[in-house]
Amino acid sequence: MGDVGDRSGGSAPIDRPDELMSRIARRLQVEHGDVEGLLQAITTAAVTTVPGAETGSISYVHARRQVQSRAATGDLSRRVDEAQERLHEGPCLDAVWEQQVVRVEDMRHEPRWPRFAAEAAALGVGSSLSFRLMVEDDRLGALNLYSHGPGAFTDASVEIGLAIAAHAAIALTGARTEANLRAAIDSRDLIGQAKGILMERYKITAAQAFAVLARASQETNRKLLDIALTLNDTGAMPAPRTPEDPPRPTSRQSAGRDPLSR
Repeated sequence: MGDVGDRSGGSAPIDRPDELMSRIARRLQVEHGDVEGLLQAITTAAVTTVPGAETGSISYVHARRQVQSRAATGDLSRRVDEAQERLHEGPCLDAVWEQQVVRVEDMRHEPRWPRFAAEAAALGVGSSLSFRLMVEDDRLGALNLYSHGPGAFTDASVEIGLAIAAHAAIALTGARTEANLRAAIDSRDLIGQAKGILMERYKITAAQAFAVLARASQETNRKLLDIALTLNDTGAMPAPRTPEDPPRPTSRQSAGRDPLSR
């Protein structure tokens, strides 16, 4: 998905609501399963369809104050997000924790976050519109839209932005579920490959091979998946991080070669 940049020329003409949502849904479907691509599709759709929007981003908020800017469509939105993280205040944080929609009519005269408003105005933001996007465990998100001019966002902007945020939240949930499933399948495949190497090399069963990987994970203080990756990439098991405490062979391994030995 290309970078739409900062749109100083304003938004495209407003479609009928059903046509607009259909077009956005098709755009989001293209990026289904690709979380980063989907985030970029969401901000691009919002900037190109919400009246008054010139640039935008999605902010992830962790532990109430840590703001991570994602899928910014231009440098301005990225810098504004960074200011919110540094100052621990701003419309994104309010949209996540306090209100579903936060609209700023004139950033130069915004009293709710004086430090942020002054910095955002200095960066060139005249008005902004933020929507709560998702709530996932301790990670929350907001869709942020910015304009250089004051009073750029109308009630129509809010209505269309809410519809986009609702569609985007559903699409993100599906994409994350699919991404997690893919990661789980990839992990299973990698561990299976590592078990196969051990089974062939030491003539042991699948259960014994998994036990070897689990033991190596404990003794090296590394995740089992990392052990499998190392074995698949190098053909060797990683050495324990505490050489003064060498692995103790089990009774079954005592009869032959220890798979953890080099």
